[in-house]
Amino acid sequence: MSDMQQIIAVTTLVCLIAGGAGAMALSGLRGRSTMVLVVVASLVPLVAVSLAVFVNVQRMFISTHDSTVVLVALGLAGLIGILLSLVLGRQVAAGSTALVDSLRTLGDGVSGLDASRGASVSSELSDLWRELDTTRGRLAASEQRERALERSRRELVAFMSHDLRTPLAGLRALAEGLEDKVIEPEPALRQMRQTVTRLDGLVGDLFELSRVSSAEARTQDDTALVSLVEVAHDVVGELEQHAQQREVDLRLQTRGDDDRLAVTGNGDELTRLLGNLVGNAVRHTAPGGSVIVRAERSPDGRTQVSVLDECGGIAEPDLHRVFEAGWRADPERSGADAGAGLGLAIAKGIAESHAGSISVVNVEGGCCFEVALPAAERVS
Repeated sequence: MSDMQQIIAVTTLVCLIAGGAGAMALSGLRGRSTMVLVVVASLVPLVAVSLAVFVNVQRMFISTHDSTVVLVALGLAGLIGILLSLVLGRQVAAGSTALVDSLRTLGDGVSGLDASRGASVSSELSDLWRELDTTRGRLAASEQRERALERSRRELVAFMSHDLRTPLAGLRALAEGLEDKVIEPEPALRQMRQTVTRLDGLVGDLFELSRVSSAEARTQDDTALVSLVEVAHDVVGELEQHAQQREVDLRLQTRGDDDRLAVTGNGDELTRLLGNLVGNAVRHTAPGGSVIVRAERSPDGRTQVSVLDECGGIAEPDLHRVFEAGWRADPERSGADAGAGLGLAIAKGIAESHAGSISVVNVEGGCCFEVALPAAERVS
């Protein structure tokens, strides 16, 4: 075997031994600080080369003069490597510690992460840092939605308890009056029938809200091609007399072409959606005011129905709560005319169940409720 072959063989063997020893050292240090692991990993190649030089010197393959030069260079390179490893290890350890601290406070409502700390680590940790910050924002938004839903649920229970307790108390009084024979049967029975009708409406609203809010998919048997123009005509016709009684001018505005604004959905549900919006607008518009229903196609191709009233507008802080179940602009308002506070919540559920959207904005003198639904799809 030539000298060169012996040098290669000895160097390879020494490096393998040093590498194996380094791997065992890293395995033994598992669980220690990242900075320690980085320093050890950077020293393993230096030790391997130094041992290889030492063995080759001992076997007379390298002169003492040459080995001294190599060892001095290795020593200086090792010093630089250790310093850089300490800096890198400290950065990685600091970034990891910051991420751990952030994870510990992930559900504590902390508003956000310190961006300067995330910018001082590697790109991988920076990506993880940004993803964590995004997750924190999503959790915060989810928590806010959960609180809003819980608040809406409590208000709904409170309102429904009040709305149910009042007619039930009236029924009890009527029943006791009939039992004691202190009131005439005919007017009492008429009043009881009206009260039962109102209770049936409240229970029906609750059932409808639960149904449209469920995650169950609508089957094809429940859907058909429905013309929103015809739905709007039907709703305006049904509520026209009620509007006249309240001295409110109810008008329908549509385009003059043959576009019937067809959508795919349930006709009864869409009629109820628009009926709730128009009925709510008529109820809150003062005598002498007007309610305008517009049916048209939006520039993006979706069908759109708008209901403009003259209710005086809604307070800006309350706009986002309009579609919450049980919410009322005036919590003290009750009675048959006030309803259960479920009409707009049901309308929102119906719109979303048809892959559409519903919104409200303040306009001059009142509000504008807008429903947008996707274009019709053929139903087999």
